[in-house]
Amino acid sequence: MVSNLKTKNLSLGDLVNFKRGYDLPHRDRQEGHVPIISSSGVTGTHKYSMAKPPGVVTGRYGTLGEVFYIKEDYWPLNTSLYVQDFKGNDPRFIFYYLKTVLNENFNSAGAVPGVNRNYLHKIKIPPIPHEQKKIAAILSAYDDLIENNKRRIALLENMAEEIYREWFVRFRFPGYQTTELEKGIPKGWDTGRANLFFDHVKGKSYKSDEISEVDEESMPFVTLKSFNRGGGYRGDGLKSYSGKYNDKQVVNEGDVVMAVTDMTQNREVVGRVARIPDLGEKGAVISLDVIKLIPKTVSSTYLYSYMKYSGFGDFIKSFANGANVLHLKPDLVTQQVVVVPPKNLRQKFEVLVKPMHEQVGLLSKEIANLEETRTNLLPRLISGKLAIEDLAIQFPPSMQEDNAA
Repeated sequence: MVSNLKTKNLSLGDLVNFKRGYDLPHRDRQEGHVPIISSSGVTGTHKYSMAKPPGVVTGRYGTLGEVFYIKEDYWPLNTSLYVQDFKGNDPRFIFYYLKTVLNENFNSAGAVPGVNRNYLHKIKIPPIPHEQKKIAAILSAYDDLIENNKRRIALLENMAEEIYREWFVRFRFPGYQTTELEKGIPKGWDTGRANLFFDHVKGKSYKSDEISEVDEESMPFVTLKSFNRGGGYRGDGLKSYSGKYNDKQVVNEGDVVMAVTDMTQNREVVGRVARIPDLGEKGAVISLDVIKLIPKTVSSTYLYSYMKYSGFGDFIKSFANGANVLHLKPDLVTQQVVVVPPKNLRQKFEVLVKPMHEQVGLLSKEIANLEETRTNLLPRLISGKLAIEDLAIQFPPSMQEDNAA
């Protein structure tokens, strides 16, 4: 670490040097494995790279305060700023340090339409702690555990999807050898409008002053930010709601919700579903951008699987329209014609898949706990309030990989 960082009067430009990313229109992108990093993280791939790892990237527009650590050759997009020079500092430490500094600045400064590197370079920062690698090692250990759980979740979801597709798309379900097809559908399967099998409830409209970060006084609030692109629940997107609501607009663990609004013009969120994890005894309220799907003659396990794996989401999203924000009329979801297998086959499916969904829920809860602990540790380690000089710390696998590279 360079010596001038021991002084008290520092700016972020003394710590690192940022550079603006590079233009890359969609028409110019070529098939490849190089990640394209925008202000919201990986948003595509390309054949060529413009920066070498390790990389630390933050946004110029959109989601300000987000920071991403890149371990491979990458293309920083023009909506981002990337660290061109670490000035002798540990890249992993810089990643965590920027998460603290930028979050504090942008959360306290209010809405910022866009920033440039000169703005970031002038941000005043406290003295830099000496034990950069130890701090990075402690925080990286939590990230490694989180990533491991995410991989386990992906494996479970892939297994559940494969069973669904094998049984209900390829029609290779138990007993398929003796089952006849009628108009391309196994005999005995039900066909009808979706509202025969499940219903929906619209979410709650709200005012901006009724929304805040999650706290104990208000209700957890499920919004568009609670959905991953392509579907699935996103824990770090949860907000808090302090207004009035109808009990029907409350969701609990295992409930299925669908996004009916989309801020992305690529339709990556609208029509996608998520399974609500354990959010506490009170449950959570859903926003107007979300609907709750209510099982009638099918279970929530089958309903979630059908919505996520059958291709229904890709089909229904085509009905969403709007100039800047896409909207899907909720009634259109339950008006579609669907094909549903008989009850005994759905029950056999549930015996296999429900435990997988429950395990995903437990892993998701563990991830939330790890993220909360890491978030609480981060400012204490960065500020030096938590002394670690005398600790014997072993580098976690991710940092060992970085050193090997």
